[in-house]
Amino acid sequence: MKKHVCILGSIALMSAVPHTARANDSVYTDLDTDHCKTLSTADEPGGGIVLMCKGNTDYPVYYKEGDLRQAILYGKVNAAYIEGTFETFGAFNYTGGKIEWRLDKTGKPVAAIQRWFISNSGAMEPGPAPADTGQVLVISKVAGTDGMGCVVDYVDALSNPEPNLLARQVADTNAEGFICAADTAAFHGTRGPLATDPTHSFPQR
Repeated sequence: MKKHVCILGSIALMSAVPHTARANDSVYTDLDTDHCKTLSTADEPGGGIVLMCKGNTDYPVYYKEGDLRQAILYGKVNAAYIEGTFETFGAFNYTGGKIEWRLDKTGKPVAAIQRWFISNSGAMEPGPAPADTGQVLVISKVAGTDGMGCVVDYVDALSNPEPNLLARQVADTNAEGFICAADTAAFHGTRGPLATDPTHSFPQR
């Protein structure tokens, strides 16, 4: 099992990713859950919902929510992963509305970056995020012909001076070769106290 190393300190931020990494391009889309197709819902209180939303060209976004926690899958995800994958954080959380797609030199999306807001107080409050809310950039592999998409790595958006830049570098280096349910997603750069532990659930093999 491969595990990426968490690197601390401002000097190490740029060395966390090899200098030979290819610089991909970015495009941006909005996650608008009011205009998504409902794939499934749970009847019991606190139950979940699965939506298929517009993404980048023919690469959709799958939004999942359950027990005040959210998970996102990107791309041509197969049915087993849509049903059985849920990668989120242990604390209550919600996602930001902007998705950054990293495109390879052919224009194919290979990674997605999205911001998660993590409630460390145990309360989901409307309006601006309170001071104890963590913010983490989640870097995910976009599913292609293999049908498997998953979280690749994390960047604490509050504890690094240029978190978006670091997240792009990590995405360009790690996403394409990452093996879902085998490789281990890790934090890159400085991880502060508000970036709570992630959780991972995958389909049974």
